Amino acid sequence: MSSLSIELIWENIDNTFYPGKYSTEHKIIINKSISLMAGSAPAYGGKDIFLNPEQSLAASLSSCHMMTFLALAAKMKWPVVKYSDHAFAYLGKNSKGKMSVNKIELNPLILFKNNFEVNSEEMNKIQDRSHRYCFIANALSDEVEIKINI
Repeated sequence: MSSLSIELIWENIDNTFYPGKYSTEHKIIINKSISLMAGSAPAYGGKDIFLNPEQSLAASLSSCHMMTFLALAAKMKWPVVKYSDHAFAYLGKNSKGKMSVNKIELNPLILFKNNFEVNSEEMNKIQDRSHRYCFIANALSDEVEIKINI
């Protein structure tokens, strides 16, 4: 079993710490070369210039789904030349009545070389397999919707 890690650092720089009156801005260090500033979503008082946890979750799922799709497409000898996605994370109440990311929508757009074509049945099948084999998708309990674009 492999283990991956990040480091998260938050500091109370302005000494303000009251309900609803504190900064959620923090740094996420991925490795020595990559660090990100993060905070709460703008709807919860954060700044849109920083990554928020909901976006992080959507990005993680989108990335994992893409890598799983590419692995499967390569095995099938599909000549993929470009893969892009515009993912959405939706907030709402889950089955326990708790606020959660209760839906993530993936919108992959896949381009193939030399007018290679995949019919919708084949694409639906590989997208479903990509979702079932994705490590991040398997860690989530709520709905993930994949809208296929070729």
